[in-house]
This record gives sequence, C-alpha cells and structure tokens, in this order.
Amino acid sequence: MHSHSQPHGDSAVRSAMPHAGAAGAAAPPSGDAGTHEHGTHEHGTHDHGAHRSVADHRRAVRELLEPLLSPERTERLPLVQALGRGLAEDITAPLSLPPFPNSQMDGFAIRSGDVPDGGADLRVAAPVPAGAKPAPLQPGTAVPIMTGAMVPDGADAVVPVERAVPSIFPAAGEEAEVRLPATAAGTFIRAAGSDIDAGQQALAAGTCLGPAQLGLLAALGLPEVLVRKQLSVLLVTTGDEVVEPGEPLGDGKIYDANGTLLESALRQAGLDVTRAGISADSPDALRTLLRTHTSAVDLIVTTGGVSKGAYEVVRQAMDGQDVAFQHVAMQPGGPQGLGTFDGVPLLAFPGNPVSCLVSFEMFLRPVLGELFGAPAPRPAVRARLAQSLSSPPGKHQVRRGSLQADGTVRLQGGESSHLVQALAHSNALVHVPVGTAALDEGAEVEVWML
Repeated sequence: MHSHSQPHGDSAVRSAMPHAGAAGAAAPPSGDAGTHEHGTHEHGTHDHGAHRSVADHRRAVRELLEPLLSPERTERLPLVQALGRGLAEDITAPLSLPPFPNSQMDGFAIRSGDVPDGGADLRVAAPVPAGAKPAPLQPGTAVPIMTGAMVPDGADAVVPVERAVPSIFPAAGEEAEVRLPATAAGTFIRAAGSDIDAGQQALAAGTCLGPAQLGLLAALGLPEVLVRKQLSVLLVTTGDEVVEPGEPLGDGKIYDANGTLLESALRQAGLDVTRAGISADSPDALRTLLRTHTSAVDLIVTTGGVSKGAYEVVRQAMDGQDVAFQHVAMQPGGPQGLGTFDGVPLLAFPGNPVSCLVSFEMFLRPVLGELFGAPAPRPAVRARLAQSLSSPPGKHQVRRGSLQADGTVRLQGGESSHLVQALAHSNALVHVPVGTAALDEGAEVEVWML
C-alpha cells in the first residue's frame, strides 16, 4: 500500500541546465523559448492554451515526482542485487585501497640503495607468500614477488623479472644470486591508499550503481548497500482502434506498439511495471481500470487520448482530478498531461509511438535519474549532420538518427511521429533547438545516444 502526496501544482520554474558537451552525460535542453505557465491550479482538468517550454515541463515533472523521494523509500541489498539502483547514502571508505604497499609487477623486491648505478648481484631470499605478511627484507638480498603481493618492510623498489639476469625466478629452495640494474626508490610499488584513503568519500548518494561502482564497494569489504527502492508504475494504453499483438487485426485496427515500447523503456530504466492492458475510449472504463491498481503503484503512465479531438479519453477521464494538459513546444510529443489521479502521480503521453518514446526520454527518464540516481544519463555527444534538415518555428525538434563511426549522424525517417521502423533503426536522438529553422549538411548538433 502506498500513500501519495498531492502535486505541487503545474507551476514550472526554469532551471539553468548545463550544456552537454562531447562525450558528456545528456543534460536536458535549456535554450527553449515559449510561454511559461505559473501558479497553482484547482482540482479539475485544465487545458493551458500557451505552449510550455521543454525545460519548464521537465521541471513540472520533477516537482510531481519529488514527494516520492523519501528516506523510508530505501532498502539495503546485497551488492549484485543493487545493480542499476540509485545509491541512497554517501559511502565513506572504511579502509585504504590498496590497504598495504604492493607490487605492480612480477619481479624482485629490493632496497634501492643496495644496487649502485652499474647494477649489483644480490642473494635471492625466500619468495613473498601470497596473502600473508612477508618477513622484513634483509640488506643485500632480493625477494621474488608477484603482482599485487605485499611489499616486505625494508624494500622500496621492485625490479621486473625480465630485467634480471637470469630473467627467471629460481626454483623453490634453490640458493641463487641474481644481477639487477639500478632502480629508483618507489619504482613499481603501489603505495597504500594510492587508490583511495580510509575516510575518503568513495561514492556519493545518487550514484547509479553499475559493475564498476559495485566492484569498488566489494573491494572496500562492504557486503551490502543502501539503495532507493524500485518505483512501481502502472502503464495503460488507450484507444478503441488498438489491439494486442497476436490478436486478429480487424478493419481500422492497429496493434499496440506503445505498450511494448514503453514497458521496455520503463523496465530498462529500473521501474517495476504493471501493465494494465488497453483501455477503450470510455472515460468511466478508464477510471475504473486505473482505480483497480492505484493503491499498489507509485506512478501512472498513460499513452494516447491527450490531444483536442472528440474522443480524447484520458483528458475526459481526468475530469475532477488534479491533472493539467499542456502543449509543450516540442516536436514530436507536444501534447502532454501531468498531475495526480486519486493522489497518485500521473503522466499522460501522446499516442504516436515516436512521440511516446521521445516524451519518456525527454521528461521521465532524466528526472528519474536526477531524483533517484537511476537510470544513468544518456551519453551526449556532438555530431555533424549527414544531411540538411528543417525545423518548425517555436519548437524544439527531436529527430531520430544513427551516429556513424566518422562522427556524423544520419537522420532516420522524417519528422512524422508514426515512423516505427525508422525509430527501430536509430541509435540516437538529434536535438534541434527552438529558433533554428534549418541546418545544413555538416552542421554540428547535440546527440543523445540511445
């Protein structure tokens, strides 16, 4: 059972977003012009005629979801089970890494002062045992040592075995000498704490835990970690014309691409998805369907029924709810809705598949990463257009494209939001900011990698 706070209203304060440079993380576009709607609204379905900027709508989505960010919405998990989750606490290193000085090479541990510029013959002592503290190094001796093994007290350098004469380790128990070249103190020794010192912050709260981060925690001896709980989301697609894949396709019907597309995107982002199926174009039926699940989910996402047609079921079903519908200055994905249904945060995306995915990538996915630490931001790069394009006035255009090995991006399909095949052959979103009417071939654009 989940309790839900009422929204902060659909007021939206523009925030200064950093520009995503080459090889950086995707930062939501900030240069969008547009009319800004402010102020708290009363309960009921609201339709704001003016276009809201991309940045403002994204801020409104963040404000809607911020109440879900609470200390009790955390859990402690074994490391591997925490893969892909957002870290819920700062991690301070309980020990230094490496915890002791160790060898960077297979070779001989020596005192640098024992080997003059011309080299010297040293007696070979017993090798350093793996996983144990070695005996102190005696003057005039060289100790065989393996990579990662603890350097004996008294040794201040390691000579790689291939630089020794002979360039092999003697057999166990064999009395031998080895000729070694002069070596400076500190050579091929990893100092204790050269990676991280005890007491230093290892990871900050909000970090998305991937294999590298979990490996660090394991190296620090931590068996489990405090993470944000997985958000649960109810996904509903709408439309009398929509049928499930595999069902007979009657005249005027289309298969539900949005359900599979969005469920996959939500799961990839780390959410626990409940798929409620397809709602008919009946406001009462949609409200009933939503209410069968609202007590068990944190968020509702719908697709379709948000424009200004005669059968916009999501808009009609929100009558009496704290939901606002707004046209965002973006192509595709202009019609958007957000607010709460019976106290549960709700995002209403448009119905065309490309609009649906672009809405998720522009608004929900980055906000989840900012608030909950997961998913990780999309990599953002600068690329050169492989062909020219035009963009509608007053809108931030998001085109689909394929980034090539030569640093160019080739557009896939046209501007239309129904082109599913073009979307499937794309590996990037190409951003054309507000105020750009056209770009020539070779022009530089911001690209988010999918």
